[in-house]
Amino acid sequence: MTISAATVKELRDATGAGMMDCKRALEEKNGNFEEAIKYLREKGMAKAAKRASKVAAEGAVASYIHMGGKIGVLVEVNSETDFVARGDAFQAFVRDICLQICSASPTYISPDEIPAAALAAEKEVYVNQALATGKPEAMCEKIAEGKVKKWYSEVCLLEQPFVKDDKKSIKDLIADLTSKCGEKIVIRRFVRFQLGEGIEKEKVDLAAEVAAELAKVEK
Repeated sequence: MTISAATVKELRDATGAGMMDCKRALEEKNGNFEEAIKYLREKGMAKAAKRASKVAAEGAVASYIHMGGKIGVLVEVNSETDFVARGDAFQAFVRDICLQICSASPTYISPDEIPAAALAAEKEVYVNQALATGKPEAMCEKIAEGKVKKWYSEVCLLEQPFVKDDKKSIKDLIADLTSKCGEKIVIRRFVRFQLGEGIEKEKVDLAAEVAAELAKVEK
């Protein structure tokens, strides 16, 4: 039977399992959603829980330079063994993560990294925006919480839609790779450089400069 992408995503949202594992579970259980959840808990989810306690200390540090040196990315991705780190699937994943960071410019890896003060400030902005429309305070709080989650998908790498396939998040890619290689995969740290970022450039009024030069000539 044909399993829709929407059903696979719904199962992924309900269980946290990888997209491929969810599709496989639905196929195994002939599209029965509840049975697929039970299957994942007995099979895939138990495996994932076991992997979570492992230490991922191998892996790779990779770099990516874009636009002729205008943007640069450095990222560390960890696996449990060097064998997996040297594999094609892992290396392709690391390249995709470099591309993601270059294109989507995340600030944090996950919501857990966001400082409490920054999170509170962001939520306050959303609450005040909602209050300005005259909505009740309780409703404004819920609206703000929804916008904060959307903000996560903009600033947190793991929550961002994958630039090559926006139906998957980076968290989904990690789950898929974990399922494929049988090891814990962790994006440990990254840095993104953009040429001239943070430098206050002198603003030049070209029209004024031309006028000044013409004035000199006339003299």
